[in-house]
Amino acid sequence: MTNVAEPASLGSTMATNLTLAERRRATLERTGIASNRRLSSGPPTVAFYGILAVTVLLVMFGLVMVLSASSVTMLHSGHSPLYMFNKQLFWAFFGSIAMFATYRIPYIVWRRWAPYVFAVGVGAMFLPFVPGWGVSVRGARAWVGTGVLGFQPSEFLKIAVLLVSAKVLAERFNEVHNLRRTFYPVCIFMLLAAGLCVAQSDLGSAIVFVAIVFGVLFIAGTRVSVLAKTGLVVLALGAAAILPSAYRRQRWTAFWHLDETKAHVGYQVYQAMISIANGGISGVGVGEGAGKWGYVPLAHSDFIFAIIAEEFGVVGVFAVLGLFLGFVLFGIQAALGARDVFGALLAGGITSWFGVQAFINVGGVTATMPVTGLTLPFISYGGSSLLVSMAAAGLLLNVARNMK
Repeated sequence: MTNVAEPASLGSTMATNLTLAERRRATLERTGIASNRRLSSGPPTVAFYGILAVTVLLVMFGLVMVLSASSVTMLHSGHSPLYMFNKQLFWAFFGSIAMFATYRIPYIVWRRWAPYVFAVGVGAMFLPFVPGWGVSVRGARAWVGTGVLGFQPSEFLKIAVLLVSAKVLAERFNEVHNLRRTFYPVCIFMLLAAGLCVAQSDLGSAIVFVAIVFGVLFIAGTRVSVLAKTGLVVLALGAAAILPSAYRRQRWTAFWHLDETKAHVGYQVYQAMISIANGGISGVGVGEGAGKWGYVPLAHSDFIFAIIAEEFGVVGVFAVLGLFLGFVLFGIQAALGARDVFGALLAGGITSWFGVQAFINVGGVTATMPVTGLTLPFISYGGSSLLVSMAAAGLLLNVARNMK
């Protein structure tokens, strides 16, 4: 009896001598959360510091630009000049909490939760159609509620689609060329999410879903020929959603002949181009731009890049584009150095997401692409966009922190 009790007593004594970190790691191993890959206990990588620095700089710069771009219009509408800035600061605070949470929770946990997160995300997409809940903004019924607590469900669905797509492809990684087992299920997630966005008249978000899914499919090893054919199908479906509506056709083609459309559908882009030209090399100075005085609609949101160009000039434009380029490069580094397939797919999907969204936003503002209504990540005004973007950055930091 004495001999039997001694190991238990010894084990109990050893357990009490463990540090909190050691007990946490032991719990993760026992529950199977970290059964395949041990979380890194070494120093953070260069990619980790790079992603963290870029994210913080973009968020802080975004707060400054939201204040600059919205203060005049808010004052003229009877609100405090700080009205939108305070709301954005509110969401930045909770975004910081979300980013810390997604960074600290081992990303393998999200793999288990992915189906449930996706189910909740899809269910939330129907809330804008509930009478008394949904709100239409600029023709798109994609928001729920108003004021500080209003949110856009499609933003949360972006993370959900990324997680569930990465889960399926990671679990069936050795079957990547079996389209029925890997490619088709992920495409169903994409088409479902994009279709719900189209039903809400939010084509911009639908494009982002395509970018996310194509990003994870490419990293998983899907044949380029398959992706190219699917891309043509997606383009055909997009054209089918745009062509029947005269307003959508005019809005999507306005940038081709801006001089002819500047008085109506092309007015926003034309005024943005004037603001960009006013900026010159060094800009007119922060807070001194004229475009935000009502000339550039949505100067604080979709078209905030025009105000950046006006107030900071070419120097500011290249600085912002350089930050996004840095985010993409660090994200690629995190994906290439990830400890497992799921981490690589997460990093690749997030990198594709922000890279494509920033590219499309800047392209629309500079009249080189159609205007889609997408925000500039981390910078544009928008609570749910900022919250989800920071949460996604936390996931990317999680992967970068645990690189090989």
